[in-house]
Amino acid sequence: MIDPGELETLARRAGLDLVGVAPAGPSPFWNAYRHWIQEGYHGDMDYLARADAVRRRRDPRQILPNARTVLVVGASYPSGPAPDLPPLHGRIARYAWGEDYHRWLLKRLKGFLRAVVARLETPVQWRAYVDTGPILERAWAQATGSLGWIGKNTCLIHPRLGSYFFLGVALLDVALPPLERPRFPTCGSCTQCLDACPTGALVAPGVLDARRCLAYLTIEHRGPIPEELRPKLGAWVFGCDVCQEVCPWNRKLGARPPSPLAFDGATLMLPDLLRMNAKAFRARFRHSPIWRATPTGLARNAAVVLGNLGQPAAIPALAWAAASHPDDIVREHAAWALERLRG
Repeated sequence: MIDPGELETLARRAGLDLVGVAPAGPSPFWNAYRHWIQEGYHGDMDYLARADAVRRRRDPRQILPNARTVLVVGASYPSGPAPDLPPLHGRIARYAWGEDYHRWLLKRLKGFLRAVVARLETPVQWRAYVDTGPILERAWAQATGSLGWIGKNTCLIHPRLGSYFFLGVALLDVALPPLERPRFPTCGSCTQCLDACPTGALVAPGVLDARRCLAYLTIEHRGPIPEELRPKLGAWVFGCDVCQEVCPWNRKLGARPPSPLAFDGATLMLPDLLRMNAKAFRARFRHSPIWRATPTGLARNAAVVLGNLGQPAAIPALAWAAASHPDDIVREHAAWALERLRG
């Protein structure tokens, strides 16, 4: 049998910052998740609302019938202050400052699991996921008692890492020993994230209406951005970190483990995005989280941000996009931005 200290040691050797264990069973917060779907807060993310997806999230044993353990790991990403914004540039969320985390975190998680199985010296069935399985990751992370608590901004918060870390989850058909469950603090009476959200997407503590969230609008949403929300994007061309930047647990971060991300950049040159075709988009972003936005979505976002920045130097690029971009959504958003710039 493996002991808790060995689990933590093996996790560190695999390049992971946090690890927690919970017995497999009915998923925490599943009823809250079902209510969230019923309210339509998932927006256009229909894959979250499919009947089979909702059912499988109810209990991990719907995925691995003989599962006995839910193992959750965390790996940090950059948390330092964002650099100054150069002219005609847009901001991107910190998690996308480097390569796509799905691949490298899954590789580390699988390496950790192989080390655990070798230590157990018994056949083990397991399934490992990084954002790709029908699992309520943050709920299970909180249930382990080792990774933190779900804050009012819906992010998982750890006193040492704040909320700037990724999660990976594995299901195993063997029981693993529980780890130490620290007495974590909570958000208390703090409402800074709710107050700072540019669009009021945090409709209640711990409840996010994705339809108003800048991260959803700039990444997952495929249609036009509602006109009343476009000014709220500010300089955010991909994602948003506002509710994390104002969180006291992130603002007081001290020394952190080095990030495994290969730093690529924290801003994007917006006129380049307006003219970028599918081939160039693939060449630049295929191994970046920004790939999720699609060429059309990123160009749409770039047009809106150029309109928000109020820099006359953006007019030639916007005029070209409004007249000549091959996608009508981008043309419409560029025309909106031109009108905004011209007053």
